[in-house]
Amino acid sequence: MSQANNHNRLIAPVSESDHTQGAMNAPIVLVEYGNYQCPHSGKAHKIIQQIQQQLGDRLYFAFRHFPQPQIYPQSQKAAETSEIAAAQGRFWQMHDKLFSYQTALDNGYLVEYAYQLGLDVPQFLRDMTNHVYTHRVAEDWESGICSGVNSTPAFFINSYRYENTCDVESLIQALLKAENSSKAC
Repeated sequence: MSQANNHNRLIAPVSESDHTQGAMNAPIVLVEYGNYQCPHSGKAHKIIQQIQQQLGDRLYFAFRHFPQPQIYPQSQKAAETSEIAAAQGRFWQMHDKLFSYQTALDNGYLVEYAYQLGLDVPQFLRDMTNHVYTHRVAEDWESGICSGVNSTPAFFINSYRYENTCDVESLIQALLKAENSSKAC
């Protein structure tokens, strides 16, 4: 599969199992494979927030997990934490919190974030202890591997890999080019 893909296409299209923001029918679809402990993903998070403000309903954004515990030891646990929060209707709030506190991802901090977000903390602790959402994180990771992701952040715009500079201006330019291409079809 990877030979035919040449690692420039998104293999798994955005679906209802993804964590998304924006209108599904938006002309621009941006998928990020990110890691809550990776400082580059942290910078990308701020860039995405700026881009979302600028493009509004023209952008449909999906975040997928790509933990790299061999490099970032807390990344798997942080990804699972966001999934526990998702099960309680607070994915994006936890997502933002984890990126805001990338250097504080030990268990005590994660429980504190759950408490701050009003999560059911006993349920949170059970889910964390039992690794209830490990499979969900693994699904994202595997789809990233199939699409050629090997580091974070990794972006796909309208299913094509974006490999240029990760700054607001460059990414906006690529997103607008993708929007114009989608209008031409």
